[in-house]
Amino acid sequence: MAVLTVEFHCHTNASLDSRMTPEELLAACRQRRIDRVVVTDHWSIAGALAAQKLDPERVIIGEEVLTDKGELLAAFVTEEIPRWTPYREAISRLRDQGAFISVSHPFDPRRSRWTLEDLEELAPLVDAIETFNSRNLSPKFNEDAVHFAQRFRLPGTAGSDAHTADEVGRAVIRLPDFADAEGMRRVIWQAEFKVQSSGPWVRLASRWAKMTNWIADRRNS
Repeated sequence: MAVLTVEFHCHTNASLDSRMTPEELLAACRQRRIDRVVVTDHWSIAGALAAQKLDPERVIIGEEVLTDKGELLAAFVTEEIPRWTPYREAISRLRDQGAFISVSHPFDPRRSRWTLEDLEELAPLVDAIETFNSRNLSPKFNEDAVHFAQRFRLPGTAGSDAHTADEVGRAVIRLPDFADAEGMRRVIWQAEFKVQSSGPWVRLASRWAKMTNWIADRRNS
């Protein structure tokens, strides 16, 4: 059985603070021998669709869904979920698509609005918890996610949360081959993690990208 290296949490230029294009993302994946990449732009699947056209075998269409409470990380998405959708409705709509549903960086207070009570309520409704995110500034946020996943007997995912090509592959998992969301649910418990934190410099890169995006938008308006 083939074993795949999977990057579960990557953004393209559809992300608000990213300048990474689908071409740059795929070049980084090929260079770092990443077999599958789940493209999870913020509340959009446009970048994932563009990337999949370039490399259908490598790219899995995903979305980082901004609900009314916090963010969900979905793979094998076929229909975009608008931002601020109530979280139960978002999960229901993702389930109707057959998507694989995780919760991104659930304990990072800078990027998550989930309360512990919220997370306890949604735990039976999702497939996994992101137990390592390279952009979490404190190791405690990942540790808390691991403990939560263990408490509710949920598997973990890992992702670089990459907004730039340099970040791609900083957190990957190795899985037996799978073809769809149901296959991913079957093999996710066998995940082998290879992870590395990105460090604070990525925040500076994101702020710079946001500023240059704003300047470009002003010039074009």
